Amino acid sequence: MNPRAYWRFVVVIWQFFPLLWAYARDRRRFLVFGASRTVTSDQRRKRAAKLLDSLLTLGPTFIKLGQLLSTRPDILPPEYIAEFSKLQDDVPPADWAGARQVIEEELGPIDRRFESFDEDPISGASLGQVYVAHIDGQKVAVKVRRPGVESLVEADLRVIRWLLPLLMRFVDEARSFSLETLADEFAKTIRQEMDYRRESRMLREIRANFADDDDIRMPAVVDSHSTGRVLTMEYVGGTKITELEGIDRLGLDRSGLAERLQRTYLKMIITDGVFHADPHPGNLAVADDGTLVFYDFGMSGYVDPFVQDRIVEFYSAIARQDIDEILDALVEMGTLSPEADREVMADVMELAIADARGQDIEQYRVQQIVQQVEDTMYEFPLRLPSNLALVLRVATVVEGVCVTLDPDFDFINVATSYLGEEGYIEEGAREYVRQRGQELRDAADSTLRIPPKLESALDQIERDSVTVDAEISDPQDHFETLGRRIVLGLVFASGIVSTTILAVFSIPEVAAIVGGLTLLVGAFLYRSFRAKRGISAQPKFTRHRMREREREAEKEEQAALGFGDIDAFGVGGVAAEEGPPGGDSDGRGSSDAGGPSDTDGGTTNTTSIDVTDGSDDPDEQSGDGR
Repeated sequence: MNPRAYWRFVVVIWQFFPLLWAYARDRRRFLVFGASRTVTSDQRRKRAAKLLDSLLTLGPTFIKLGQLLSTRPDILPPEYIAEFSKLQDDVPPADWAGARQVIEEELGPIDRRFESFDEDPISGASLGQVYVAHIDGQKVAVKVRRPGVESLVEADLRVIRWLLPLLMRFVDEARSFSLETLADEFAKTIRQEMDYRRESRMLREIRANFADDDDIRMPAVVDSHSTGRVLTMEYVGGTKITELEGIDRLGLDRSGLAERLQRTYLKMIITDGVFHADPHPGNLAVADDGTLVFYDFGMSGYVDPFVQDRIVEFYSAIARQDIDEILDALVEMGTLSPEADREVMADVMELAIADARGQDIEQYRVQQIVQQVEDTMYEFPLRLPSNLALVLRVATVVEGVCVTLDPDFDFINVATSYLGEEGYIEEGAREYVRQRGQELRDAADSTLRIPPKLESALDQIERDSVTVDAEISDPQDHFETLGRRIVLGLVFASGIVSTTILAVFSIPEVAAIVGGLTLLVGAFLYRSFRAKRGISAQPKFTRHRMREREREAEKEEQAALGFGDIDAFGVGGVAAEEGPPGGDSDGRGSSDAGGPSDTDGGTTNTTSIDVTDGSDDPDEQSGDGR
């Protein structure tokens, strides 16, 4: 039994209770009865800001959780994603006495192990902090785990597990799946981040894969001064990858840097099967000679061969713009439900590809697709299995950094080019031919096996020895709803008749009671027809919306200056959204304190649909996006 976990549970409930109360009232205005409440985008934004404050108050574990949530549009609405992207992993550093105690417990007296040691950290994050020191004349970065953070994290992980069943009551089935996945992923990830021995192994393995690439730089580990709680590496300086002015002063090609970064991660994920999973701008830098520098390998992972093959199929299908193959790859990876409406999903994918290529999308086309989604699906059938969560996170954040470097960056072209150069597309074509050949052989075998079986089946039918058992599938409980309405209708009708008879025979007291009960039954019957569940979908095609926001801003600015609607003549552009500085730094002079998805001036290019559980009546929508 962990008393600290019980106390943390009370503290967490105290912080989250106002929001949980509000969410409960959104579903039922008076908690146990009443219609759902309409929640506006502005209200969701205010709630997200309050939740952000609670996460900051609760400390390191919940800051990390918020950063992870900021990369999960399958769980949170866009207002929460935008707010959580501001999360800074920049907390006041632990006092030097505590850090010194950790170092000396792991390595021995500092004066004996280091020539010099700067007691002021160059970065302070939630789980560790980084100092600069010298060993045998070599400048090194020393990453030290924050004192006492292990017990706090374990207590918080237990609290999150206790809270999970409660949170499930506020979300639908698809998001319940994603929440469970998130909880497992988060517990595994944060424990791995605290294990500096694992980080050292991952760093060495990934660094070895790029040993022959002079354009990539990763710090070497100083094994003699590294343990499970202290990691010492060579100090590698550089310009933060989103400091565009600094990169321009170096005379470097930003488009080339973006392409090299994308290719590096494609190599890690598709070719090597081991990858650096925290590519936010604070962990990426550019040396003066244009070399890409990678920091902080605490969050890293492996890709199993099955997922690698599916990713290759997915990118190859995108390159060919073969929508059916794209959907097949998504189903095989587990990100798309096999029961999804393929026609609707095909239209959604067409828009997603167009947006990813930076193409303009006609608004009427967007609305047409959204209407199809609303008419045919109860929930948007995209899910995120745990083995793909980190891969998707990397793809999303890397593309955001690339778009910051080059607003016209086309990741599809880069991915297609890489797959072609590495022979994956050619191998895919050969595999396609082999599969079709096998299907032809199977079809030939079937032509020999089917006739005897068909003759036997026809003989049984002719002898009347065939019975058919039919089972009706009703996952949405339509028959139960119909039966309930029939019962309520019969009770309501009999109540009207009974009330009328009692009134005619001058028994007003009993007639009033029966009439009141009849009205109550009628209200339930009316509500059963009114409370139809559906979805309310909002398109968020990032570059398309980015251009719209830019045009709207220019119109407002010109109107304020009295120039009228300049945009009618085609004046418009693409503006990058300013983000906060972000994250851990390992061996750097400046630190980035943003969340994992912070692109620090860039815009992460994602395409998604925000699905909320609502009703046919706009006044009854439950629109908090959960």
